[in-house]
Amino acid sequence: MALPHQHHPDGPEDSRDGHGHGIFGHEHGHSHGHGSNQGYGAAAAADHADHPHPAVETQRQPHPRQHEHRPGSAAAFRWSVLLNSALSGLQLAIGFAFGSLALVGDALHNLGDVAGLLLGWGAERLSGRPANERFTYGYGRSTQLASLVNAVLILMASAVVVVEALQRLRQPVELVSGPVAWAAAAGIVVNLLSARLFGHSHDLNRRAAVVHLLTDAAVSAAVLVSALLVRFTGWARLDAITAIGVGLAVAWSGWQLLQEALIVAMDAVPRGIAMEEVEAALASLPGVAAVHHLHVWALSTSQNALTAHLRRDPALNDDMVLLHEAKQRLARLGIAHSTLQLEPLEPSAGVG
Repeated sequence: MALPHQHHPDGPEDSRDGHGHGIFGHEHGHSHGHGSNQGYGAAAAADHADHPHPAVETQRQPHPRQHEHRPGSAAAFRWSVLLNSALSGLQLAIGFAFGSLALVGDALHNLGDVAGLLLGWGAERLSGRPANERFTYGYGRSTQLASLVNAVLILMASAVVVVEALQRLRQPVELVSGPVAWAAAAGIVVNLLSARLFGHSHDLNRRAAVVHLLTDAAVSAAVLVSALLVRFTGWARLDAITAIGVGLAVAWSGWQLLQEALIVAMDAVPRGIAMEEVEAALASLPGVAAVHHLHVWALSTSQNALTAHLRRDPALNDDMVLLHEAKQRLARLGIAHSTLQLEPLEPSAGVG
């Protein structure tokens, strides 16, 4: 059935079916369309514009998991970049000067951290820009691209470390363990402090940064232990063996991050969203007989979106009440950006 389109005073468009019922939508803090009962007139529309239905207010309230651009985010990125840049320079200088490939590997991973943090910082700032006529969803996907590039950088750095370590196994280099141990200890402190600045986050872009930092703290700890063991045992090849372990650990974290970034880029169901729960939440709404064309994807690393068609009996529930309840249920499941199309029941169908 073709649906005629008419402009609604409160939103860009309200498409209606032959029974006078609308297609309801939500576009990141704004309502795209609002339902109506039969006989909804101009006076009622004007009153609705002045006193929006609670469903509209629910749509305009950001869900905490959907908007994590906290004021401290920029500071976390800025301080992490500064601290890790200084640490990388220190570790590279000491690693080359005193013969520790494991410390050089740690420094290379720190440089990957710096590059990843810069990418993530820029992407987060870009994702905060408003949508426009060309990028109608905004720039949220930039954080996904940053995570993807970040993962590739990690894998490249790990490959360099492992290849060089294999060469060092054949030709060991004398190691001066004292300065190496101190530089590794500094790496533990700096990376743990930087990770703490970001706190706990559901955002993939920030989680990628934290994974970088915590992994590098563990790498620094391994380098510290290795340096101490070399000092007490005199076995220089232990540094190369540790470097191989460091490279493999870094590669594993990069591989996991790459997989997750690719999954998000392919519009898979976001992490933490159970489709069975989403479908059950919509299907159990009063008056709803069926849910179909259900899609959930990520607009960015912290914003989830949904579209669905709900077949319902309008005699059993007011459309705006139905919309209000649907939006509340979806928000509790971590989906605050949704578009719901309401459809009439077929003459032979009934609500189960």
